[in-house]
Amino acid sequence: MEMLHVLWLGTPVWSWLAFLTIVVVLLAFDLGVLNRRDHVIGVEESLKLSALYLTAGLAFGLWVWFELGSEKGLHFYTGFLIEKSLSLDNIFVISLIFATLAIPPAYQHRVLFWGIVGVILTRGIMIGAGSALVASYYWTLYVFGAFLVVTGIRMFFVSTGGDDIRDSALLSWLKRHLRVTGTLHGNAFLVRQPDPARPGKSLLFATPLFLALCMVELTDVVFAVDSVPAIFAITSDPFIVYTSNIFAVLGLRALYFALAAMVERFTYLKYSLAAVLVFIGSKIFLGDFVFGGKVPAGLSLGVTGALILAGILYSLWRTRGGQKPARS
Repeated sequence: MEMLHVLWLGTPVWSWLAFLTIVVVLLAFDLGVLNRRDHVIGVEESLKLSALYLTAGLAFGLWVWFELGSEKGLHFYTGFLIEKSLSLDNIFVISLIFATLAIPPAYQHRVLFWGIVGVILTRGIMIGAGSALVASYYWTLYVFGAFLVVTGIRMFFVSTGGDDIRDSALLSWLKRHLRVTGTLHGNAFLVRQPDPARPGKSLLFATPLFLALCMVELTDVVFAVDSVPAIFAITSDPFIVYTSNIFAVLGLRALYFALAAMVERFTYLKYSLAAVLVFIGSKIFLGDFVFGGKVPAGLSLGVTGALILAGILYSLWRTRGGQKPARS
């Protein structure tokens, strides 16, 4: 039992196991009980599933607060809020992927579910690498900070919407390097079909559903390039960075079916997210060179929450009554 109390990446092994157990139980309940059969998930069901994941995430944050300290608790909630907000653009891209590849609503949850499994692995690799860099080279945080400031400034002036997935170089590359069936085969990602060059032999083919899964996974990696450094700018504790990241992604994927139809109403949120990136990136330099220490965790959470709330309220106000948002 002593092994469970050994520190791994600064946190006892039992804490990591407790987190992974919660995630596995949630996913097993999701797929094995709530979504055993493929079906179209409506807004009400999406909201209920999201509430389940949100409650789990907030409850885990409370455990972090009381078990590891209030500062780490605040860091968890700040990272959770940032990841959830920055991932809203990901919802728009996922909806474009499904539309382009003609994925029926009944199969979309299957793609999102297995996409989460991939996110757990890829985010773990990215966060592990980031933790190793920060631990060995503290100045890496300044690189992260500068990157976030530049990214935030670009977001103010560069449009992020309107991209056509059909013109995606990534999708073209996948189609060139994979044998892809012309149509879906139920909820299968891979199927065996006769080899046209060798009668009597068969080959493994990817279906459009598998293409959608690959696209969702790879676009998540692209979006993580912004969100992971943003959370490292809050805290370099890999346990807090990883757990807040995963709980936020779990809840957002569950909320996809409710948000996909109204994502256009959050067009102006990108400006507040840009401000969040600039603030978080600047916080590293302010803490080290102006305040002579870290910016208080409560201040970080308060400013981040206020900026995001302002963006949401402004977006809803500007798009009220069915008004279409202005393109920027």
